[in-house]
Amino acid sequence: MSGFEVAMAGYLAFGQVIPSAQREIVKHAGLQVIHADGAVTLRLQEKGRDEKREGGARTVAIRLRDEAYPFEVTRYVREWNDCAAAETWLEIVHSEPGPVKLLQADSFAVKIPAAAGGRERTVTTLTLCGEWGNEARISEAAVPAGQTSRFLSRSGTRDAWESNAAMMVSFGKNVTEDSGKVLGVALEWTGSTDKRVHRDWTGSATEVFAGVDMTTGPYTLDPGVKFTTPRAIVVWSGSGRGEVSRQFHRWARRHLMPHGDTLHPVLLNSWEGAYFKFTEKTLLDMMDGVKEMGGEMFVLDDGWFGKGKYARNNDKVGLGDWTVNEEKLPHGLGWLAGEAEKRGLKFGLWVEPEMVNMGSWLADGHPDWLLREKNRSVLTGRGGSQTVLDMTNPAVRDNLFAQLDAVYASVPSLAYVKWDSNQNIVNPGSTYLKADRQPNLWYDYTIGLYDLLAKLQAKRPHIMVQACASGGGHMDFGFLRYADEFWASDRTDPFSRIFIQWGASQFYPASAMACHVTESPNHHTKRRTPLKYRFDVAMTGRMGFELHPNKLSKDEIAFAKAAVADYKRIRPIVQRGDLYRLVSPYGGRCSALAYASEDKRGAVLFALGLDKNATIEETLKLRGLDPAAEYEVREIDRGPTLHAGAASFTASGAKLMDEGVRVTLKGQFDSAVFEITAK
Repeated sequence: MSGFEVAMAGYLAFGQVIPSAQREIVKHAGLQVIHADGAVTLRLQEKGRDEKREGGARTVAIRLRDEAYPFEVTRYVREWNDCAAAETWLEIVHSEPGPVKLLQADSFAVKIPAAAGGRERTVTTLTLCGEWGNEARISEAAVPAGQTSRFLSRSGTRDAWESNAAMMVSFGKNVTEDSGKVLGVALEWTGSTDKRVHRDWTGSATEVFAGVDMTTGPYTLDPGVKFTTPRAIVVWSGSGRGEVSRQFHRWARRHLMPHGDTLHPVLLNSWEGAYFKFTEKTLLDMMDGVKEMGGEMFVLDDGWFGKGKYARNNDKVGLGDWTVNEEKLPHGLGWLAGEAEKRGLKFGLWVEPEMVNMGSWLADGHPDWLLREKNRSVLTGRGGSQTVLDMTNPAVRDNLFAQLDAVYASVPSLAYVKWDSNQNIVNPGSTYLKADRQPNLWYDYTIGLYDLLAKLQAKRPHIMVQACASGGGHMDFGFLRYADEFWASDRTDPFSRIFIQWGASQFYPASAMACHVTESPNHHTKRRTPLKYRFDVAMTGRMGFELHPNKLSKDEIAFAKAAVADYKRIRPIVQRGDLYRLVSPYGGRCSALAYASEDKRGAVLFALGLDKNATIEETLKLRGLDPAAEYEVREIDRGPTLHAGAASFTASGAKLMDEGVRVTLKGQFDSAVFEITAK
């Protein structure tokens, strides 16, 4: 089966397209409504299909209409020629005499055919969950017969923490990276999500659903207004979870991310190196340091904006006022970007447009622009003063666009924006929405966010964007339609990052994972780790820095220069290649993974130690090579220790895949990287 076949095999929101001979209400339906007259059933009939082929893609539109009500649904399914992923989504519109309430509107709903694994006695879900500093933790659980496993995420802004918008469903007992039947489903959605897997009591069928979360109340849909569900990306694999991941990665790079084929730069972000306390000299020193190490970009993080009593010198004030803090930056952002350009560096900037501090000129002037409930005081979060702006309100979006557009215009060479989001929706009310439309907030907020992102992107399509939300809260395909990467976690400790990045890799490509080398001891965990270990972990994604270079010794600077040069050489394979996860950090004494180029001419192998009690010996069998080709295997980013017995050796692709590379690590925090090149 293919992802396209799975998407087409399902009913339009399972249980709603009912043959004329059947009139029962289906219990686990993915599309549920209350009509204007109070009726609660749907009897959709297919009225036609349209097929379109363009841009290497085929899109099928299935048009349906209720047999008794002017209620219409179009289901879209799209596939591409260059990857085995499919997108599916719904458009819903009606012309009933009054509003219709949507109780459930799943983007994807399918009954897995028995031949494809629906009758398997063991059905297992793999999901990502977590919280601040502990993102993308893998959770696996069996779905009991006769039961429904449900995964909700309801923060409204940082939903990747609670339950990531992606999941895998495995059919059978012995599903691995390389074998077994697996369905992957991911939503292009940054807001609250709802995913469900239901097994029939007899074990005869498995139903899978994914869509927006509507447990906070029905969505009221007026006549003539079109409701579009988020797109669901569907991948089917008969050869294990690894292939599901690789297809998600290819699809995201080729058909989602704005600059998916562009190599992402080695950058230094100022946050852990300076926090709020910086001067222009501090930033220039950081630029000089990252340039010396071979970096390509400098990104100014929080603290550059705000005026007067609301100047941003801490996290209690300033959000919402996107003007330069002239006390810190008397020469302005344009001058600072010019200094970066003189050093051969591109320039980036941090913003947090969705949020506002109660201590800000914006909040003072427009208290009605805050999300707030009519009869309650406003709850605040970070710094005791932060809350969320009402993105459903066009006036709010217009104001933010005008402010950000002015900032961006003041820096003509601006190449990168780090977009942060540090607060959940804890005041679920809108002064813009009508009283009977308050439950619409959760969907309309995200649509408003995308509207702002799309306008900014359309005006300056060259700017790369990082999706940050208190770390990995924006780790989702919805935001990646407007961004090229996400900040995987504020926990930058490499030992912790091995687990976080392993989890993220289940769905998201390496080029989208921002992985930074930081100081030791780490600012969050206080753990001490070797500089090489920090580099090797960061090299498994988009490598960068989160430190002040003047904290490094001359020897460390020299090592960093060599490591950056190594990374730049292997970067095309890491960021564009196929990922093969070899040894899981969960329960293992080390973590090992490899990337292979699609043409099989090169690969990169990583081995990262975890066990502090013993020497670790692992035979790592590679994947994705040409069996008939001869390869040079060379250890890079190297200290005094050789981890495979020699600095380099030659072996056939068949031998490297069948017999593997024997790697010895001297316990925890030892690591090795091997560059593998066809001769």
